[in-house]
Amino acid sequence: MYNVLVVDDEPMIRRGLTKILESGGFGLEDIRSAENGVEALEQIRAFPPDFLFTDIRMAKMDGLELCGVVSREYPHIQIVIVTGYDDFAYARQGIACGVKEYLLKPITKKSIQEVVVRLLDAERKRERSLPSLAKSTAWIDAMEEAVWSLSEDDVARGIESLFGELRGKGLSTHQQTAIVADLCELLARKLNARDVYPLETSFRKESVAGSEDARARLVEFAASAMDALRTKRKGKAKDPIEEAKKFVELHLSRDFSLEEVADMLGLNASYFSQLFKQSTGETFASYRIRRRMERAKRLLAEPRHRITDISYEVGYADHPHFTKTFKKMTGDTPKQFREKLGIDS
Repeated sequence: MYNVLVVDDEPMIRRGLTKILESGGFGLEDIRSAENGVEALEQIRAFPPDFLFTDIRMAKMDGLELCGVVSREYPHIQIVIVTGYDDFAYARQGIACGVKEYLLKPITKKSIQEVVVRLLDAERKRERSLPSLAKSTAWIDAMEEAVWSLSEDDVARGIESLFGELRGKGLSTHQQTAIVADLCELLARKLNARDVYPLETSFRKESVAGSEDARARLVEFAASAMDALRTKRKGKAKDPIEEAKKFVELHLSRDFSLEEVADMLGLNASYFSQLFKQSTGETFASYRIRRRMERAKRLLAEPRHRITDISYEVGYADHPHFTKTFKKMTGDTPKQFREKLGIDS
């Protein structure tokens, strides 16, 4: 969908041109109008159109001056000059200002249709020739990591770098919106691939009113994703692996499962299991057993603790199972371990 601004100081021409554009079936979404160059420039700076139709002879700022400013500040906007025969030679100066097409008054529906078809063809060819930023994984990967780690500064820098690149390419509002929408969708897919929670983007190209609105939508999406993560993690904006380790240390004396820890962190159990192994080099079950046996060794070094009490203290209600596990981990039974320390059981 494309946006148009019609600029003419004659109300009848302004309304007539707008009506033809609206009824032509070109897929032009938003058609606005202004009666002079100053008013038009204000609208352009608030909401840059894809196509600009402008008269030449206007008060306050004429069409050629307007075209010059637009060409410098918004090179993506395709400009059409609407002019009378007497002004045509003067209007041709607009070529130096980036004017793409001319419409001679009195304008007809056919002439407008022919111009719009050429404008749309040029816009679509330009879109096809653009490198697809959505296929660049570097930005997606960086943003995924920033959102996942709840790094608001990195998220802000990522969004700023993206729009700086888009501005530098001189893209139209439509093109910027399309690229941002694609990136937003890919980012949601990457986050959802972690299998933590379903994330939807609510980013619809058709409902975006300009590049600043697209930027605001992306900021809103990233913020909502981080809020969802915080909620799932019970408000703890911390590394989930470190949180899991703390949980283990605090609950060694009782039985608990990987699923319980994953739920506490707001993570899918399968994903948490993979993440823990990747981060620590051992499975969660192995880590839990190792920490229990390390605590058991410390307690066994204190003569005042009975071995049966120690087994309960490190989460084993079944004393034979504790003895078997301890020997497997250390090579000695708890009794043998104490004897080597010179402690009588």
